[in-house]
Amino acid sequence: MKPWNRETFAGLCSPGVIGMLHLAPLPGSPCFAGDLGAVTAAALRDAQALHGAGIRALMIENFFDVPFYPDVVPPVTTASMAVVAAAVRREFPECPLGINVLRNDAEAALAVAVAVGASFIRVNVHTGAAVTDQGPMPGLAWRTVRRRREFGADVGILADVRVKHAAPLANRPVVDDALDIRVRGLADALIVTGSATGAGADPGELALLREAMPDCPLLVGSGISAATVDRFLPHADGFIVGTALKEDGIVEAPVSAGRASAFVARLAALGRG
Repeated sequence: MKPWNRETFAGLCSPGVIGMLHLAPLPGSPCFAGDLGAVTAAALRDAQALHGAGIRALMIENFFDVPFYPDVVPPVTTASMAVVAAAVRREFPECPLGINVLRNDAEAALAVAVAVGASFIRVNVHTGAAVTDQGPMPGLAWRTVRRRREFGADVGILADVRVKHAAPLANRPVVDDALDIRVRGLADALIVTGSATGAGADPGELALLREAMPDCPLLVGSGISAATVDRFLPHADGFIVGTALKEDGIVEAPVSAGRASAFVARLAALGRG
């Protein structure tokens, strides 16, 4: 499976926005409220708000399962995410869907994606290693890419470059890290983030990566809003947006249809509609 180019990503994700579905705590999580049906219903409400605003690509993430497992999540997490993802796929079959199993269980994400027919997964640490709030975390690209081949899955891998809430174990130029993820890790697209959830990424860093990898899809994965999106054009191919589309910009709140519509309108005004 050859890694995506910018044209491939544009055909999958138009207008280049991936709306986040931050799942409420799942079974097995310390904060689980006892009703997976309610978790699913909330995800579907958020998906409807995003879809109604014109955001067609969605990504499911076990965002509120803190504290996260550093690597392999228990089977109940994988099963629960598959239940929610399947419901979203039934309701919005035309929408490209992504799966992110925090903190870094790419194999579980791939399993859910294969089971429900999702289009891509997100991998926080794909190559190299990082020091995170869960401790040291190695990239397992060698396993993830081989497992995808074993599954015969046409599922893209969106991989973070120096993911948020983490620091690289070795101090290397960011372009070198990114090239390893793309060329040696065979990632389909790269994600640039800020230091934490909701923190802005560095437009200069994105420009460096674009110069080094002119045909690689590049996404901005944190801190994006209608007020800041123009800072990342023309280098960004897409934006993963969560907090900025929530009511009052509060990550724990439901998605705001008005905020989502304003974001899409801003992109259209910038020629990316």
